[in-house]
Amino acid sequence: MARYTGPKHKLARREGVNILNKTSNSLARRLNVPPGVHGKKRTKKLSEYGTQLREKQKAKRSYGLLEKQFSNLVKNMQKKKGETGELLIAYLETRLDNVVYRLGFANSRAMARQMVVHGHVRVNDQKINIPSYHVKENDIITLSVKFQTNPSILQQEQESQILPFLTREGLSGKLLRMPKREDIEVPFSTQQIIEYYSR
Repeated sequence: MARYTGPKHKLARREGVNILNKTSNSLARRLNVPPGVHGKKRTKKLSEYGTQLREKQKAKRSYGLLEKQFSNLVKNMQKKKGETGELLIAYLETRLDNVVYRLGFANSRAMARQMVVHGHVRVNDQKINIPSYHVKENDIITLSVKFQTNPSILQQEQESQILPFLTREGLSGKLLRMPKREDIEVPFSTQQIIEYYSR
């Protein structure tokens, strides 16, 4: 399966937002400077299309999706009843790799994705190795027995803060309800993304 394997700091600097959810002094210093030798000179004002494109790129890169996957997701959400932006956030947040990350089992979405692909995650006691798997209400997410003794996971458990739509007890988590916009602070505008794909 295709995925981006290049330097992620470069993506964060390009978007001007810490999409990596990491605390890095070097990244914090350079976050407002685009990547490249002439990054500081790139102060051109964006057009309406450029602004929409940047918001779309932020969302894609935050959740680790490729263009075709993301565009299909937005188009599917536009066909459903309800506010498209709300539905989009809810769907992105209930991807299995994102739920594993939000539960504090991983310190980044990339790590959570790897855990899922390598078969370390169980949903209702069944092994699921598809990162885009859609977690449903009351689904119980646990880690494989082999992974439950991993020191980094145990340390992460003490540091993590759980969002209102999730609950966690030890190394087991549950989706209580579908996420709402006010539950999550997202670094992008869903309205701009919808307008981009509505052109």
